[in-house]
Amino acid sequence: MIGLGLIGGSLLRAARESGRQVWGFTTSSVDAEAATVDGFTVESGVDGALRLARERDAIVVIAVPLPAVDKTLAAVAAHAPECVLTDVVSVKAPVEMAVRQTASRARYVGGHPMAGTTSSGWAAGSADLFRDASWVLTVEDETDVAAWRDVAQLVLDCGARIVPASAAGHDDAVARISHLPHLLAAVLAAVGADGGDLALALAAGSYSDGTRVAGTRPELVRAMCEGNRGPLLDAVDDALGRLGAARGALASTGSLGATVEAGHRGWQTLQDHRGAPREPGRIDLTAPDVREALLGLGAGGGRIVGLDGDFALTV
Repeated sequence: MIGLGLIGGSLLRAARESGRQVWGFTTSSVDAEAATVDGFTVESGVDGALRLARERDAIVVIAVPLPAVDKTLAAVAAHAPECVLTDVVSVKAPVEMAVRQTASRARYVGGHPMAGTTSSGWAAGSADLFRDASWVLTVEDETDVAAWRDVAQLVLDCGARIVPASAAGHDDAVARISHLPHLLAAVLAAVGADGGDLALALAAGSYSDGTRVAGTRPELVRAMCEGNRGPLLDAVDDALGRLGAARGALASTGSLGATVEAGHRGWQTLQDHRGAPREPGRIDLTAPDVREALLGLGAGGGRIVGLDGDFALTV
């Protein structure tokens, strides 16, 4: 595990609880000391951690912010060039491109667990963080299916459910349901604070819920959102169009009916999606069209919940 913050530290804990042998490296002396006190092996250098991964044919997980990915991949290329490699970075297309440019011999499977808190660092982590969470694993034309299966087993061992997607598809989706909410939370928090002490004294559930993720460290939010610039711009344009329409209607007719009703329908669509029964199925991971089958599952809102030999068990 390269990086022992909230996500990397939680994954290290969850993987060990599943019975795996684990070790890690971090540039944070605070996280390294805390992980060591908790009984985990933390290597003193990234080169040593990666050489150990090469010797033991282990999966390497990159759990660093996007700006640190290139430097980490250079170390992978130097010390474990043919490893099974995955990551937990919140954007996928930039990481896919960086892997091709810097560590092209690695058997890479992009990953992104849809779990987290506003806290950070080793101390914020938990082995249960990923329990029943959706975890994207990317599928591209060049994806090594055997490596994908290895990473899938790790994800399932940590209690998550796998959503296959292309890197581009993932980035478009998270721009709308993760990155835009962070941006809107930042705006809402600033607007509320500008209302002064009276506004803050009256702030209750709707304001607290809407601004929760604004408590995330700003540098992490910037790395996540700026790293997904193109898809996020599209999502912002959509949101601005809707806000503009709401303002126009409020100014001209005094009604927000269209906006509020559309939002309620969107919320209900989410509830219906989460509550919809899904038929169990199986995908043959040895089939010639396995990549298309995996992408079709993810595009339809399905998940992989287990592995049975060469078959992925789906709902």
